Amino acid sequence: MNGDGERARWERLAPGVARRRLPGWDATVGAIAGETGVLVVDTGSTLREGAEIRREVTELFGRRPTHIVLTHPHFDHVLGTAAFAGCEVYGSVGLAGLLERERDELRGSAVRQGVDADAAAEAVDFLVLPHHPVTGELTVDLGGRRVLLADLGPAHSSHDLVVLVPGAPASDEPPVVFCGDLVEESGEPQAGRDALPGRWPAALDRLLDLGGEDARYVPGHGAVVDAAFVRRQRAELAARFGVA
Repeated sequence: MNGDGERARWERLAPGVARRRLPGWDATVGAIAGETGVLVVDTGSTLREGAEIRREVTELFGRRPTHIVLTHPHFDHVLGTAAFAGCEVYGSVGLAGLLERERDELRGSAVRQGVDADAAAEAVDFLVLPHHPVTGELTVDLGGRRVLLADLGPAHSSHDLVVLVPGAPASDEPPVVFCGDLVEESGEPQAGRDALPGRWPAALDRLLDLGGEDARYVPGHGAVVDAAFVRRQRAELAARFGVA
């Protein structure tokens, strides 16, 4: 695919901030460019998909990615990481140990959801674990642009990390928040065996405090939403799981 076609797959959210909805599970990946660094949010479900994301982000911004943030440990968000050689990888504290312990489960989950068995095994064999554990909040400097990583889990999963790109008030650009699967738009939020449903509504309260009323919230699956959508989903989850 030529460069124009690759760029057309990416939705511009703010200057230097974009996201793409991947085929298959409609999972979102994001990209944030500063003057010296390019951060990618999640890496897809296979090495081939990860390589495609890396190539497209490089085309989009004219520079190779330098940083990766993994929002949570599910296969459709982490298995492409090895395609990003040389990147600094961030994850919620404890994520590296979890991925190491649960390699077989990660591969099995991918295969059960339709990933080719050989592709899943290859991705797990070369799985890159986070180099930088995030506890609480951590700021990453991309050169002229600082992004905030915030550990809001456990909720949807045992390790939920979100990425806040501050807005630019002078140009009326709102903040952008990459939510991982704490927020889902294209279907009902999924609560697997690693979810802590009782803590999910509180995680969304923290997410709203972090992003504010005017932010653009990027769900792990589906279209970009606003704060009102996040509040509605918070109320639905609280009712669904019997949480005050």
